[in-house]
Amino acid sequence: MKKLLIRFVPLACAVCLFTGCAAVTRTATDVGLGAGGAALGGVLSKGNPAAIAGGAAGGVILGEGLHYANSKQNDQSYQNGYDKGRSDAVKQQYWLFIAMQQAKAGDEGRVRLYQVHLPEQVIDGVIFKPTTENLRIEE
Repeated sequence: MKKLLIRFVPLACAVCLFTGCAAVTRTATDVGLGAGGAALGGVLSKGNPAAIAGGAAGGVILGEGLHYANSKQNDQSYQNGYDKGRSDAVKQQYWLFIAMQQAKAGDEGRVRLYQVHLPEQVIDGVIFKPTTENLRIEE
């Protein structure tokens, strides 16, 4: 009895470990875990048919649960990648727009600077000294 149990527990553990491999399909995972659960149920119950059926059902449910968790993780990874791609596209457009403005700013033939003399002013109790500012006008 113990020898049979010692043989099937590592087999069931190995099946669980390989459920994440790309080569193992969903059907193979369900069959492997169902068979392992049935064998484990049979060994532990000494051949009780209800325990064998319960072990098989438990193995299939475990396989489906692992598949669901894997699918959910893949969906989250896809969404993260999609969001990252969108943000990269926005950054690329931003830097393209900045480059276009810098290229346009280099065209000095269409840009004029006008000096504006600002007299001394008092605004909200603050005294501003007279200054000269340059206004940039693009035509």
